[in-house]
Amino acid sequence: MKDTFLNAKLVEPDLIRLVVFSSLSWEKIEPVLITDGVAGKKMTPTRLNTLSTLAIADFRLDAPLPLGHSYFLTMPQYGSVGIDVSEATGFPGFDETYYYDGDDLGANYSRRGTTFVIWAPLASHVVLSVRKPGEKEFAAYDMVREEKGTFRARIAGDLAGAEYHYFVTNSEVTHRTPDPYAKGSIANGRESVVVDFSKLKVDFHRECLPVMESPCDAVIYEAHVRDMTIAPGNDVVHKGRFLGLVEHGRKTKGGHPVGIDYLKEIGITHLQLLPIYDYKTVDELHPERSYNWGYDPAQYFVPEGSYASVLNDPLSRIKDCKAMVAELHKAGIRVVMDVVYNHVFEYEKSTFERVVPNYYFRHRGNGKMAATSGCGDDVASERKMVRKMILDACAHWIDEYGIDGFRFDLMGILDVDTMNAVEALGKSRHKSFIVYGEGWNMGGEVRQSLAHMGNYALMPTIGFFNDFFRESIKSLYCGNPHVVGNAKNVLCGSCTDFMVGAKFLSATQSINYVECHDNATFFDFFAKARGDLDEATRLRVVEAATYTVLLSIGVPFIHMGQEVGLTKYGEENSYNKGDKYNQFDFSLLDARYAMVERFKRVVALRKGMRALHMFDPRVIGPTVAITDFEEVVRYRLVDTNIIAPRKYFEVLINPSAREIAVPVEGEVSDYLGQAKVERTQEGRTTVHVPPHELVIVVG
Repeated sequence: MKDTFLNAKLVEPDLIRLVVFSSLSWEKIEPVLITDGVAGKKMTPTRLNTLSTLAIADFRLDAPLPLGHSYFLTMPQYGSVGIDVSEATGFPGFDETYYYDGDDLGANYSRRGTTFVIWAPLASHVVLSVRKPGEKEFAAYDMVREEKGTFRARIAGDLAGAEYHYFVTNSEVTHRTPDPYAKGSIANGRESVVVDFSKLKVDFHRECLPVMESPCDAVIYEAHVRDMTIAPGNDVVHKGRFLGLVEHGRKTKGGHPVGIDYLKEIGITHLQLLPIYDYKTVDELHPERSYNWGYDPAQYFVPEGSYASVLNDPLSRIKDCKAMVAELHKAGIRVVMDVVYNHVFEYEKSTFERVVPNYYFRHRGNGKMAATSGCGDDVASERKMVRKMILDACAHWIDEYGIDGFRFDLMGILDVDTMNAVEALGKSRHKSFIVYGEGWNMGGEVRQSLAHMGNYALMPTIGFFNDFFRESIKSLYCGNPHVVGNAKNVLCGSCTDFMVGAKFLSATQSINYVECHDNATFFDFFAKARGDLDEATRLRVVEAATYTVLLSIGVPFIHMGQEVGLTKYGEENSYNKGDKYNQFDFSLLDARYAMVERFKRVVALRKGMRALHMFDPRVIGPTVAITDFEEVVRYRLVDTNIIAPRKYFEVLINPSAREIAVPVEGEVSDYLGQAKVERTQEGRTTVHVPPHELVIVVG
């Protein structure tokens, strides 16, 4: 009708609010409620507010309006308007009423037929559209609404490889959408795909993975699948792909190992991969045209297609991802998957919003969308079906892809209960499973406790990136004498009251690092902070800071290329900057391989020094001694285990600009760096620690 706007919304379980904005003269409103095409009786407003062109009328119902039906209000003078029921997701008891605990969401394949199940409690109608293998056209099937707001359809026959999508009608608006629980997909997520996982079974060689007593046994190395092999200067065949990462026998131009051989040689225990499930902003058919780290998730159950060896084959990404994990396991390396459950790419276009509007994302108290991540709208992890989706996705990656741990992006936005449930799930599968994440306190308007570092005591078995460690050690090596106390604390795992207060219950919660994919590399940071020093000196400081990470109590975390002083040419946020700023520069690796050799020795030292794997603050306190000798920080640790291969070691950190002679006890059997060692006939030993350097003394 000309110059007239109508809106009808279910604002309480039994209250419909009609808004009429019209240039026409006001007329009495007595609409008829149409339910699934059947007219009811006329309705009389229980409250009415009018202006010259605006009317707001409330209609109280005799009982709550059941969801899952088509509803219209029709008025002779204004016509019909569909009723928006999306506010129902916030009604009291919605989660309890519609929580579905079944394990069959998605496409459930068997040779005789596939059952499709989708959770859409607001929907009045859902149509499944399937294109069977070998057929050109899609066939439509009405789905049947069942318990807890689920819709179900079973299609007979062998549908392995079939493409499908849904048409979901919510509040009289129909959206085409892929399956939020899809386990397979064609390129760029245009269609979901039915997968027969029974034909894709892989031996993940878990017998090659030693049981970890605690996360402090780990040496974590962070990398991006593409970055590890995409650069020139190597003979990898599947460059930038899952399989390229695990090709054996590949070399740089200088003859040094690449990919899996390199990772095995340097001795790491865990490879943390930036997101490997499907993300949005790389064209999977033409991955060479764009670049992204992958923090824009699209499909939570499907591997990223740009990493597949055959880009237009839905099974290639699945098989290749599994093969990558299996090969890394054979090399004794566990795989940690970086997961992004705090936001999605463009919530309004996401499959979650299309299937259940107004449910999966948080709102502020004023009704606006919450966007504390700065990357998109916040996922409402505290809601039961959102938490279920996260847990179901995590279980799928553990069970089907052999994943050994999760690193949570912006974990502080998620709720504590969800994080503890994920950790318990992982531990139920494998005792050595680890979970850690970014625990930044970014605020939020939810009543539940959020998983930031301030709530570390509520998540005793989950790790946090320790920015106190990062800033203390970076500042120490910049020559700031005021952070020595902080540095001493973080060397002890940030879990004791030594110098400053404890930040964690145990050292297992402290992910120690000075560099990760975010922000500048340590080399770039230090080059900017200490431009007065030459490159050789800056590289020695890079090594010293890296060794400090490895030799501190807690969980050491190393970023790809940190061991050779990788640069991003001053770029801090290179998430979409392309290969130049993100790739592992193999010419640099060849030129600085002596740094790699020293890095390997320190990793081996850490793994062999069992006392470095302590995590209980009651044990750490009497075992570690940290003192000063002039400007040198002396960090001494004694291993009281009678079978320990190393009884003690000292780390001497000299952040000053002068050489300092430090007396040490016992025989010096090993050290790194440019230090000179003097021994007297009386058995005394002095180590001359060069400026801006770290020296290791092992007994």
